[in-house]
Amino acid sequence: MTPEHIGAGLAALGVIGPGIGIGILAGMSSNAIGRNPDAAGQIRGLAIILAGFAEGLGVLAIVVGLLSLFLK
Repeated sequence: MTPEHIGAGLAALGVIGPGIGIGILAGMSSNAIGRNPDAAGQIRGLAIILAGFAEGLGVLAIVVGLLSLFLK
């Protein structure tokens, strides 16, 4: 096992954080919609934007892992 493989594995662990964040975001937004159904459109729109930001961080972690494997 080379250091590149270890670096790629550690970079791929960066996907865990956004996954947890999206789960928390979904739970809290559904709770907010349940408490105030009139604001469902605004809450849903904001939740989609925030999930996109979190998912972007996950994709960035995977790209860094792949770059550490294939670029020398």
